[in-house]
Order: sequence, then C-alpha cells, then structure tokens
Amino acid sequence: MNETLRPRQARLLDHRDFRLLLAGAAAAQTGSQVTLVALPLVAVVVLDATPFEVGLLTAAETAAFLLVGLPAGAWLDRMRKLPVLIRADVVRCIAVGSIPPAAALGVLTMPQLYLVALVTGVATVFFDVAHQSFLPAVLPRERLVGGNGALETVRSSAQIAGPGLGGGLVQLLGAPLAIVADACGYLASALLLARIRVEEARPEPEPGRSLRAEVAEGVRFVLGHPLLRAIATATAVSNLFAAVLMAVQTVFWVRVLDLSPGAIGALLSASALGGLAGALCAGQLSRWVGQARLIWLSTVVTAPFAVLWPLSEGGAGAWLFGLAAGVVLFGAVAYNVAQVSFRQSVCPPELLGRMNATMRFLVWGTMPIGALGGGLVADRAGPRAALWLCAAGFLLVPVPLLLSPLRRMRDLPKAEAGAAVTAEVQGAAAAVAQDAQETQDARSAEQPAASPTTS
Repeated sequence: MNETLRPRQARLLDHRDFRLLLAGAAAAQTGSQVTLVALPLVAVVVLDATPFEVGLLTAAETAAFLLVGLPAGAWLDRMRKLPVLIRADVVRCIAVGSIPPAAALGVLTMPQLYLVALVTGVATVFFDVAHQSFLPAVLPRERLVGGNGALETVRSSAQIAGPGLGGGLVQLLGAPLAIVADACGYLASALLLARIRVEEARPEPEPGRSLRAEVAEGVRFVLGHPLLRAIATATAVSNLFAAVLMAVQTVFWVRVLDLSPGAIGALLSASALGGLAGALCAGQLSRWVGQARLIWLSTVVTAPFAVLWPLSEGGAGAWLFGLAAGVVLFGAVAYNVAQVSFRQSVCPPELLGRMNATMRFLVWGTMPIGALGGGLVADRAGPRAALWLCAAGFLLVPVPLLLSPLRRMRDLPKAEAGAAVTAEVQGAAAAVAQDAQETQDARSAEQPAASPTTS
C-alpha cells in the first residue's frame, strides 16, 4: 500500500479510463473552486448577507450528508457507480447554472442560493460516495495509493488555479457571472466520464434484505473497526471546525481585512500550494514514516498553525492567513491520501458504497453544525472571535488518533477484502486498551461517529 505517486504516475496515466476519471475531476474541481470564491461573494457583496446568513448558506451546502448520507451508500451498493457520477454532474451543472440568469434578471435571492446549495449538496453526496467506490473498479487495490495521490494532486492543482481564476472573473464580470465557469466544469466532467468503458456489473441485492439492514451493516463495519473509528472521529472534529472557517472567512476577508475579490482569489490560490505539496509528498512520506504514523503525525504537526488565522491583519498581514491555510491543507491532504487508501483497501467490495457513505455521514455531518455555529458566533462576537474558536478546535483533531491503536503502529495492515479487523490491529488495540479504556468507553457513547475538505 505504501506506493509513492511519482514512480507509478506514468503507468497510471497510461490507463485510459483512469485518465478520463482524472480529467473529469480536474474539470469539475476547477469550476467548483471558482464558485468557492464567487458564491460567498454573491451573498456578501451582491445580496448584503449577514454573517449568520453566510453560515446558513455553508450549512445548506453540507446538510445533505445528514439528510441522505447513510441511505445513499446502500442505494449505491445496489447500482452501477458510473451512471450516478454522470447524473450528479448534470444536476450540479443545472443547479449552479441557474444563478447567473437570475442575477441578470434582478430576481436572485438568498432563498435561491440556499436551494442551489442544498441541491448541489445532495448531488455531491451521491457523486463523492460513488467516486470513492468507483476507483477500485478502475484500478487494482495495490495501486489505490497512487490513484488517490493523483486525484489529490488534481484537486490541489485546481485549488491553486481555480480561486485565482475565480477572483479575476469576479472582478471582470461580477460574482454571479463568474459562476458560469462552475457549470461548464460540471458539464465537461459529465462528458469525460461518459467516455469511460469500465465493465461494471450491476450489484445484486440479497433477497429479503431491507435498506435499513444494509445501512446498519455499513455502520457496524465502520464503528466496529478500531482504526476506522478513530479516523472517523478525528475527521469529524476537523470538519466541524473547518466548517466554522468556511462560514466566516469570506466575511472576515471582506469586512475585516478589506480584501478585493482578486486578492481573495490570490490568497486562496497561494494557500492551496500546501495542498498540492501534500498530495505530491504523501506517498514518499508514508514510506519514510509509515502510513499509520503519517495519519496522526500529519495532524499533530500542522493543526497548530490554525492559530495564525485569527492573528491575521489587513494588508501584508493577510498573507499570514494564507500561510496558515497552506500548512494546514498540506497536513489534511497527506492525511486524506493515507486514510482514504486504507479505507478502500480494507473494505469488502460489496460494502464499499455503504462504508464510504457511513464515513461521509459521520465526517461531513458535523459541518452544518459547525457552519451554523460559526455564523452565529461571528454574528454575535465578530468574525475574529469565530476564527479563535476554529483554531482551538483544530488543536483537538489529533487527540482521537493518539488515543487509538495508530499511536503504536508504523504501517497500516494490508487487510484482505472482507477482513474487518486484522490480527495486527487486534494486537495493537490490546496493547493500548488498558491505558485508553475509559476514553474509548466515553467516546463510544457519543459516536455514531469521521479535510479542508477532505475528502
């Protein structure tokens, strides 16, 4: 599993279907990164939204993971993944494409933005769960680290180019028209995915099996695995406070730091260099320190840089924000490459959709709460106070990982498909059970529960 991206990259790109998957991801991610700049600016600048309204908009984007996150996985385990990916892209194209004409006609409102955010969020739930479950159908398991690393490289590259492009388009065309780039990205992604020729058999559900029973099986698999459980908890905490950041950062940039749209795009693009570096280095780092160590070490080293966000000031001081975001994003991407590859490898193929949906439900389900909380704190105490809350929360992210068997392991077990807990994991769990028992008992009562934007 510890496969670095660079030695395998040429062979991965020789794979026609993976090449199309990668190109589709590049198109969709670049467009969505433009909207990352443009959509909050539509709310803040065009519609004069309050911090709480911006937080509500962020919550609407992620609420779908709570509404349909768990059944989505069970549904996807009953159908081919590729058609779902294509339909989700088409739905997202139509939804975001409705904003520019509404703005041009003078009828754009916050309720429409909420509806667009909710619809695209539902489509993204199905797209993301299907995408993570589809990759093992395109690549063999021993090449998943390389494949995930390549996808993270594309995403990180889009995070560099997209915001700068978005900031420029907003300044030239205005925020609503800039969103056209996102609609075009989703359309291009759908057309590229439609050319993939992977032979994907339609899964046959077991006779007499209810949707509820299948959902429960995915939940039991995740919560019954000590490593997946720890990863789920840490990622849920990270996403909770990442949502606080997402809800208040645009208000902070515009109304506290007085940044222009172009400067905001440049700041996001510069900080995204950290994500690209994380994607390029993840394979090599996992070989140097071990894949298990990389999962917790990446958060321990990078999460404390979040305290620089509330310390940022206007002018040149704004780049302190970008520096912190770049370092935190480096850790998040390295973490995601390691843990997502492990999840895909350890899970039986027939459970992939439900496992990924369960993880997404647990890790993204905290985001609406964080977004609403961040918007409320910013409304009452100001955006800088909300950023202090965010920074404090990021310091908690490594705790569940350090209290888990990961702390005693160098590499993750190369489990065979269908194995929920390997002998190596059981041994490591037993070694730390005595000193972590009380903490684990307390956590198990709280957890159905596992950035930026992680995956």
